[in-house]
Amino acid sequence: MDDRLIVALDVPDAVSGLALADRIGDAASFYKIGLGMLTGGGLALARELKDERGKRVFLDMKLFDIGATVEAAVRGLARFDLDFLTVHGDPHVVRAAKQGAAGSVTKILAVTVLTSLDRADLDAGLIVPGELDDLVVERAARAFAAGADGVIASPREAAAIRALPEAEGRLIVTPGVRPAGAALGDQKRVETPGAAIAAGADHIVVGRPVCQADDPRAAAQAIQAELSSFAPI
Repeated sequence: MDDRLIVALDVPDAVSGLALADRIGDAASFYKIGLGMLTGGGLALARELKDERGKRVFLDMKLFDIGATVEAAVRGLARFDLDFLTVHGDPHVVRAAKQGAAGSVTKILAVTVLTSLDRADLDAGLIVPGELDDLVVERAARAFAAGADGVIASPREAAAIRALPEAEGRLIVTPGVRPAGAALGDQKRVETPGAAIAAGADHIVVGRPVCQADDPRAAAQAIQAELSSFAPI
């Protein structure tokens, strides 16, 4: 099964997450567990999916703190043999996370700008002025320079990030992906699965269009069919 599709298990607890993964079955091999499920048994679910179901796991914690704290947190999480772990893309955070992940299989992905934000949101947060796309690309370049194995960015910035010399051999993972006709929800910088892959993404993250579908397995299969037209990078 093509692991370029990462299904975000947007459910409240591990029991629900495991039931959903079982409904999806062989239509997906890679799952994202987010911060919202951490207190609902998210780490136990990660272990169950990897050890008992043979799935890949992306733990989306978006860690941000002083370097020593990030390093310690990542060192502890890396013991779960996670495939991907997110931190915010500030260089000091990325460097600390890479130190914490040393010797493990866990790849550190740096968040550039959340796909639910636009320029007005950045203005409200006192983020430096400039075009949002340019800011995302610059944050990606700095995260790569700090050692990130990959970055999280919207599909709309994927092509510009892929063109960076620093992006060679690095991963681009794109949330904010919606099949044609799907509701956008809280996402603002959105593209279809095929468009994201065509722009240079290695993996796409899709949550609600699969998890809230009447038939999650069929929804995942439809996305897989779309991705099959594109050869892996």
